[in-house]
Amino acid sequence: MAKELTHRADELQALGWSADEVARYAELWDYRQRWGAMNLEREDRLFLRKAEAALPAIVTGKAAAKKNIREKSYYLWLQFHLDAMTAAEQGFGLSEGARGAWAMLLEEELRLLDYYQPVLGLPDTLKAKGFDAVRAEMAADAVSLAADGGSMQQYDFKAALDTLKATETSRWRHLLDQDGAQPYPVLDGPTAASFRQQVRSRFVPLVRQTLPSLAETDKPEPADEWSCAVDADS
Repeated sequence: MAKELTHRADELQALGWSADEVARYAELWDYRQRWGAMNLEREDRLFLRKAEAALPAIVTGKAAAKKNIREKSYYLWLQFHLDAMTAAEQGFGLSEGARGAWAMLLEEELRLLDYYQPVLGLPDTLKAKGFDAVRAEMAADAVSLAADGGSMQQYDFKAALDTLKATETSRWRHLLDQDGAQPYPVLDGPTAASFRQQVRSRFVPLVRQTLPSLAETDKPEPADEWSCAVDADS
């Protein structure tokens, strides 16, 4: 198990621990780092053990890399939402070359994951939550583009995952938390191509600079014609 460089209070909160319990864990964790576990009261040591037993193990490096990136939970989560969007778009009656802005965002992120092959262990996936705001920002920008070169459809961002959770246990989260149908900008041909290039320009440095396992990568940026479907093993 990898040694934590900071406490994992946000994960406890995500597991449903109360604000008081999360705050107590963070305070005790910091105290132990400074003064050692022997200086803690027995009750506090037991509380820390209980909290840390509830947290998933951190797996990094070679142990995490053994699993193919397309089998990693974060990759599968993105692919699940992309597949749901693709299925929905088939019912929109779109013109040839048209594609939803959200779908392009996920396609390009998956393309970069295939290319750079990050570990996608816990440190990476925690940092990757910061991509949520960037996706939402770029999708909002696509609304005005759709008015000039596309169309505005409606899409329920929660429906597919809610259906999955009704029959299977899943810890995946929604891309958006809004209930019901939401605006879903679709871009036509040239406008879609231009938007995709904007996504690449934004996400290439974002992925490289955000994911800890890529901190020392010297791999050059993928060429525009690089396709994960063809060159994933290159």
